[in-house]
Amino acid sequence: MQGNFIQPGGMRMSEHAIHLQTDVLIIGGGPAGAWAALTAAEQGAAVVLVDKGYCGTSGATAPSGTGVWYVEPDAKSREEAMASREGLGGYLADRGWMKRVLDRTYDNINSIAAWGYPFPVDEAGSPHRRSLQGPEYMKLMRRKVQKAGVRILDHSPALELLADEHGVAGAAGVNNQTQQPWKVEAAAVVIATGGCAFLSKALGTNVLTGDGYLLAAEAGADFSGMEFSTAYSLAPAFSPVTKSAFYTWATFYYEDGRVIEGAGSQRGRSVIARTLQKEPVYALLDKADEVVKAAMRQAQPNFFLSFDRLGIDPFTQKFPVTLRFEGTVRGTGGIRIVDETCATKVPGLYAAGDAATRELICGGFTGGGSHNAAWAMSSGYWAGEGAAVYALGQGPRAAQRKAKGLSEASGVPTQAAASAGATDVRDIVSSVQSEVFPYDRNWFRSGKGMKESLDRLEQVWQEVKQGLSSGEGHTVRIREAAAMTATARWMYASGLERKETRGMHRREDFPAQDAAQHYRIVSGGLDRPWARPLEPQATGETKIKEAVSL
Repeated sequence: MQGNFIQPGGMRMSEHAIHLQTDVLIIGGGPAGAWAALTAAEQGAAVVLVDKGYCGTSGATAPSGTGVWYVEPDAKSREEAMASREGLGGYLADRGWMKRVLDRTYDNINSIAAWGYPFPVDEAGSPHRRSLQGPEYMKLMRRKVQKAGVRILDHSPALELLADEHGVAGAAGVNNQTQQPWKVEAAAVVIATGGCAFLSKALGTNVLTGDGYLLAAEAGADFSGMEFSTAYSLAPAFSPVTKSAFYTWATFYYEDGRVIEGAGSQRGRSVIARTLQKEPVYALLDKADEVVKAAMRQAQPNFFLSFDRLGIDPFTQKFPVTLRFEGTVRGTGGIRIVDETCATKVPGLYAAGDAATRELICGGFTGGGSHNAAWAMSSGYWAGEGAAVYALGQGPRAAQRKAKGLSEASGVPTQAAASAGATDVRDIVSSVQSEVFPYDRNWFRSGKGMKESLDRLEQVWQEVKQGLSSGEGHTVRIREAAAMTATARWMYASGLERKETRGMHRREDFPAQDAAQHYRIVSGGLDRPWARPLEPQATGETKIKEAVSL
């Protein structure tokens, strides 16, 4: 294996308890990060993976079952798969990327089967490969990554990227358990930190706070599709589990027992959201027969844990529901990539999974699993491959560039403020949540409402820049608060620019889709967030034409 690891025996301690040099650094240990690490290592690169949690158990995939966009390679099936959501996504997806993802996902899933993943078998003896159980999947991926020689630093969030005049050159962070700092110098970096759910308590999203977006922005990367961030998922009011597919078999009720007409339709979420603004909503899974009930428990056992603890039978007893915000985790926006290797506009920086824009295959709409799971393993594969080729092409001393941290230049702190009067990080988080959680601000958008939220978020951003205190003593909370604030600002800046309703972006003041706005919205900036159209997007077989510089 090429590259240079500084192992404990030769570790430079200086101001960092861990100081490593490698070819490729992967930030994030979910499915996209695991695939990136594995693929980079298979290309002959030395690889380090850092994860905010424990790689294999943290993130949205690890605790859940997920469908996968796995389609047999016959023309009719592939055509139906590509056409199925194009309208929902506002026709912003690209057929060329769709085909690439379907091909790569098909190969990757078959590889997982060959590695020993226990796919179920139907009555005819054929394997069913359209879904994965997160615990088994991510346990397998961690084992494969370790076997490939990748060094994993668990509980080690990245706080800032390192860079010089030639581009990105690694990252620095801290171990959450020991509070010891670490530094990894690398010739290429893959950001696979997931999306941003704003600490909404949706299952598995406690580590998904937009950290990678902030890192990328400080390096000069930009974003695409951040207006498509109004993802709210149905959940029992007493549970973090957001498995919306089960509500296909539900009837919804007002508190007085009347049926809520239209709540179970394709536009039912809007009906439920409007009702929740005034009164509680209840659900009953009364349309599920015995076969479906058994299949539900087998596919998503964690869905039923809260019900069982409370002694509620969701098939015979009504239960209160809510719409839990999941932001860009089930939205489609993220870091903009500029070529088929999942490179960003910043030399040496790559993005994968929910951290990268999914407009390429989803346009302006996606749900849970399916396309998201396929995109994670496909983009992770390409980003790892691209980063390895780039890093190994830079020569053996590419990681020894004396690069500097980018947080100082951006002015976004990585440490708690020394001032006793600094704003508490919890107040910042609460202020951001109050702008993105309410249905009347984010689900039902308007120019006036988004402008007012953006103005308030600008004030929050100034407080972030002045320094924050963290009563918990964890410096990572400072960066999480900054990342969530920045993410919300890009969301609303992009939403203001798109003066129409398209995909999951709903404008009360522009309720129709406008053919003249058939383009992507690119955004960026820290102190002055901006958003502007990229260029009109052609449909069909055309490849996305993206400008590397704006």
